[in-house]
Amino acid sequence: MKEFLRQKGVDFTEKDVAADDAAFDEVMRLGFAATPVTIIDGEAVVGFNRAKLEQLLGPDDA
Repeated sequence: MKEFLRQKGVDFTEKDVAADDAAFDEVMRLGFAATPVTIIDGEAVVGFNRAKLEQLLGPDDA
């Protein structure tokens, strides 16, 4: 996931749910029990769904 976002030139904040209770609580509040969860413009993508991520990120200008 991180490498994909880097290749797309997307700035992101990584949160470790195993080490950060607040991050864990955030994911649970969103209703997810799996990671990664990527939030793009308020829309959540669970797992590495390349097609959905590219749809939300828009065309690749790189």
